[in-house]
Amino acid sequence: MGEIIIKTPEQIEGIRKSSRLAAQTLDYIAEFVTPGVSSGFLDKKIEEFILAHGAVPATKGYNGFPASCCISPNEIVCHGIPSEKSILKEGDIFNIDVTTILNGFYGDTSRMYSIGEISPMAKNLIAASSHCLNLGIQQVKPGNYFGNIGYVISRYARSRGFSVVYEYCGHGVGISFHEEPQVDHSARRNSGPVMRPGMIFTIEPMINQGRPSTVVDKKDGWTARTSDRKLSAQFEHTVLVTPTGFEVLSDSRGEYPVT
Repeated sequence: MGEIIIKTPEQIEGIRKSSRLAAQTLDYIAEFVTPGVSSGFLDKKIEEFILAHGAVPATKGYNGFPASCCISPNEIVCHGIPSEKSILKEGDIFNIDVTTILNGFYGDTSRMYSIGEISPMAKNLIAASSHCLNLGIQQVKPGNYFGNIGYVISRYARSRGFSVVYEYCGHGVGISFHEEPQVDHSARRNSGPVMRPGMIFTIEPMINQGRPSTVVDKKDGWTARTSDRKLSAQFEHTVLVTPTGFEVLSDSRGEYPVT
């Protein structure tokens, strides 16, 4: 494992601004989520919004990824490629994942959206995945082990009858798109590195209705689906370790008081 970057106050402020913009992008796109809209249309609106605010989308061109965000409906776990052919319909649930680069700093966040009336199972899965993220965030404080994030997430998800994707994880972020450490969402208690003030990373648990395993589309090399084609849900925030607890940098709604 490489070194975990301790960010300077100036870097933290830059990452805070980028993370806030990423969250505001997700706020903005909500009004366009309607039956019959294409994921490609949403992607274009997201790109326009990010560019209008002096930033660029980090995903566009990243290792050949063609879009400005990831849109992952229903059984797609992550890295869904937006398309004009992908039409969102009544009953769909989907994740939109946005990463912005503002003045050279990265901010990364995602959340779930739904169209019309969704199934009770979908509602339960979305609620569980949101709670998993919240539980993980509550573990962020100096001196705690990174493994405790995954420990509490996996314990809760399994108590609800769901599984935790182990093939994808959270990560350090801010100076680069992906930094150390790897933030596993299923881990042993008191395992992994110790958190220190100034560390910034994402927590982004992907919670599956059925099996935890995924299959990547062979044609596009990106789209990861649940191996049993059952539903998946995910929420993500960029989090800073403060001297006494945490700050959720991608919180645009005031949901997380700084600790």
